Amino acid sequence: MMKKAENIIVGISIGDLNGIGSEVILKTFEDNRMLEMCTPVIFGNVKILSFIKRNLGSEASLHGIDKIEQLVKGKINVLNIWREGVDINFGTNDENVGKYAIKSFVAATQALKEGTIDVLVTAPINKYNIQSEDFKFPGHTDYLDQQLEGNALMLMVQDNLRVGLLTDHVPVNDVSKHLTEKLILQKIETINKTLIQDFSINKPRIAVLGLNPHAGDNGVIGKEDDEVIKPAIKKLFNKGILAFGPYSADGFFGSGQYEKFDAVIASYHDQGLIPFKTLSFGMGVNYTAGLNKIRTSPDHGTAYEIAGKGLADHSSFKEAVYLALDVYNSRNEYLLISQKPLKINEKQLLTKKGE
Repeated sequence: MMKKAENIIVGISIGDLNGIGSEVILKTFEDNRMLEMCTPVIFGNVKILSFIKRNLGSEASLHGIDKIEQLVKGKINVLNIWREGVDINFGTNDENVGKYAIKSFVAATQALKEGTIDVLVTAPINKYNIQSEDFKFPGHTDYLDQQLEGNALMLMVQDNLRVGLLTDHVPVNDVSKHLTEKLILQKIETINKTLIQDFSINKPRIAVLGLNPHAGDNGVIGKEDDEVIKPAIKKLFNKGILAFGPYSADGFFGSGQYEKFDAVIASYHDQGLIPFKTLSFGMGVNYTAGLNKIRTSPDHGTAYEIAGKGLADHSSFKEAVYLALDVYNSRNEYLLISQKPLKINEKQLLTKKGE
């Protein structure tokens, strides 16, 4: 069943309280028009968020609740998932603050699994201060991949520019070891399905970047492109997936080739994210594709150097909310069409044959 816009519940994990996460959240929902598009619920503590709000001079109106059932449409709901105070020191890397970032994220993920929120938008965390005996993941994506159904794929999105990764948080000297035909098939099949169901693209065209300079130059500069990537692309094409490449990564973006495709798949993190962040002008969104639930986040980090100063640009976070809502609607439309195919009864069929 499709929901009215204001009834779509957007869960928000608070991120690192010493960073700019709270600021970009508050700035996004200060605009009352956002509250006509969805009902936000921030997983945190209303007293702490109120303290940050006063520090920033924000005019956002917060509504504290103790149970998700108490949320109110048209309000910025803050779900109290802890009661104790937390020392806030903007711009400081603090392990204690990291624990609360994860407490918020884990609670929001559980709500997403249970369906009490419709989508999840995560504010930035510090990957170093979140590590503990209870949480041993490099970041949001790896945890979500374990908790939710499907295979997670990091997809960076800004309008029609979509860049996915075959490998994400992997050291550069280990990338070639991870690039197997099985991985390439899985990742590109995932992104093909995502483009169809989440972005309403009927026959997606997907470009695959080579691993080595000049895509290996026919084996002169490494053999992975010829021996691993090309055969995988051929198999995908034979299955009806419009995958092309491998393309030489250095000229692909500068020449504007990316504009001919619905998505680009890079072999490793910086190969995809450097051109993406250059072209997205601070409006990019990190979307976790391939899972049965929807999660987005801004494409920036905690930005300690400007935290607490009111200088943070909330454009990327706002775009993350927009994308979560768009994907939610697209996926529901796709499921509706898939589950209710057009039926012609026997009498109609006979009539048509008689014509």
